[in-house]
Amino acid sequence: MLLAVACPTDQLERTVVDKPVLPDYSGACISNIVPALLDGSVEPPPWLPDPALDAGQVVLLVLDGLGWDQLQDRQHLAPTLCSMQGGPITSVSPSTTATALTSIATGLAPGEHGVMGYRVAVDHEVLNILRWTTPVGDARKRIHPQDFQPNPAFCSQRPCIVTKAEFATSGFSGAHLAEVRFRGYRVPSTMVVELRQALKAGEPFVYVYYDGIDKVAHEYGLAQHYDAELQAVDRLVADILSVLPRGAAVVVTADHGQVDVGDRVIDPSADVLAHVSFQSGEGRFRWLHARPGREGALLEAAQAHHSDTAWVVSRDQTVDEGWWGERVTDAARQRLGDVALVAHEPVSFNDAADSGPFQLIGRHGSLTPAEMYVPLLVGEAR
Repeated sequence: MLLAVACPTDQLERTVVDKPVLPDYSGACISNIVPALLDGSVEPPPWLPDPALDAGQVVLLVLDGLGWDQLQDRQHLAPTLCSMQGGPITSVSPSTTATALTSIATGLAPGEHGVMGYRVAVDHEVLNILRWTTPVGDARKRIHPQDFQPNPAFCSQRPCIVTKAEFATSGFSGAHLAEVRFRGYRVPSTMVVELRQALKAGEPFVYVYYDGIDKVAHEYGLAQHYDAELQAVDRLVADILSVLPRGAAVVVTADHGQVDVGDRVIDPSADVLAHVSFQSGEGRFRWLHARPGREGALLEAAQAHHSDTAWVVSRDQTVDEGWWGERVTDAARQRLGDVALVAHEPVSFNDAADSGPFQLIGRHGSLTPAEMYVPLLVGEAR
């Protein structure tokens, strides 16, 4: 069974979503994993099990989209994961892949690295971070990834990264994984082969990324397809454990959890949109950018119409309350909107400019327990 080191399961189940779960930037947070593993000057944190600190080789496996709540609800489907040591830690704000993976890689809170969401405002355009596109197309030449996010990854080391081969040249990889050494894989079985070869070559630290859980949750929600994918992932983790050399360990974490939204998609009120120039962010953390001089009116209208389903907050409130960390750079602040709709109910806020090839049923981005708590688990070579 999992050892809950930060927030026991029964406590999570009793949590009333009356206020946001803020990231624990000074403690058990995904932004502190890499410094704990790679920065020898950092005191070992109590939430990272000893086998990870004592290992001769460490694999950091990020399972995109695996929330602590979802894992706890399905322990019978994940015997390998549930036999490992560890417990829940927090993600960052917003609980979305682009921001969270950048915090994992750089060891920084979003306010410092500046990747403030999935879709962020850049000079009155909206940059899709994962695709590195704006409405006019590929933005890699106009918005250089390493200028957008200049902080070094992995404590300025150049570790081996095992990820999908097509990610190696993406703009987002350039922003959060610059200067690393890629080993690309096409399917999960070859991921294990690449990892085994890297460990056999003596790599002391290998970062592995897998996105299947997130993709399945987005398209199918948290029902049978999700359960099947979790079972497959648990077998994948067992395969990884089977190729670890003696004295090695795997640290498993995630970037965020999930909420099953289904078709509960809300169009912002016309009274709200009357004050809006454009939108950024995503469905469960929707930024509204005010028309000139209408910031106050926008906040008032948004609170009047949407407080029943969302925390309606101003940019200044999020900064003052530490949603982005202790320090927020000028560049990071400029990428935020004026008012945010941060869903606390299982809903999503619609923006016609934010669309994809299919309707997203499972979503994330907000600061509810289901989205904010993720696993931090450690297993040793068998």
